[in-house]
Amino acid sequence: MELIDAIIIGIVQGVTEFLPVSSSGHLVLVQRLLGVDEAAIMTISVAMHVATLFAVVFFYWKKIWDMIKNPFSKLPIQIVVATIPAVILTVLFGDAIESTYVNPFVLGPGFIFTGLALIFAEKMANGRKGLQELKTSDSLLIGAAQGIALMPAVSRSGMTITASLALGLEKGFAADFCFLMSIPPILGGALLDGIDIIKGESMALQSVGIVNLVAGMLAAGITGFLAIKIMLAAVKKMKLRYFSYYVFALGALIIIGQLFFKDSLGWLI
Repeated sequence: MELIDAIIIGIVQGVTEFLPVSSSGHLVLVQRLLGVDEAAIMTISVAMHVATLFAVVFFYWKKIWDMIKNPFSKLPIQIVVATIPAVILTVLFGDAIESTYVNPFVLGPGFIFTGLALIFAEKMANGRKGLQELKTSDSLLIGAAQGIALMPAVSRSGMTITASLALGLEKGFAADFCFLMSIPPILGGALLDGIDIIKGESMALQSVGIVNLVAGMLAAGITGFLAIKIMLAAVKKMKLRYFSYYVFALGALIIIGQLFFKDSLGWLI
């Protein structure tokens, strides 16, 4: 892998992890466009996820430190509750979900589905519920929405924000809760992928290169931090429709390319 490839992947991962445009879908697109081999992309993907995890932890370090000091207070408990549906879905359907990542024909519909969710989210943004009003059933439903985002090209932040606003959460609290509840799945996904690499691809790190890996992580961490700030502002000002326009256009272009330009866009098939 070239240095520029690692930096591009890092920027894409950092931006799309927290903006509601699907990091998984963009990672598949970038992998195919750059021609990165599967062993290398898994290794660098784990590193990029760790970098974006650092970004969200750094951004919310005060809230996270408070949760560490008070692990049985309401917020950390509800974050754990919200993680349960995704864990169950991964255990029950993990193999089936993973198989969809090798099928590029799910990318277009996935992006369009994300756009529809964002449009819906804007129309529902009039809630007033904060942490004190948050119910366990709310957290489970938001967690179930996060589980839907296991599918490629379906945005985790888009799904959780949509569910949170639909359940009546106040915009600022909805964004904070969704970012904080992203920490367990990002960490868990990185650990599981890391185990897979150790079991099956012991030479994968050499195919990436330590310098490339570090450069990609720096790019992912910095852009991830900036993406969180952008997303918070977008949610509070209800500008999600601009992201929906992007994923609508991207999804439509992918579908058109796969249907009518197979010869020139072979990397997308």
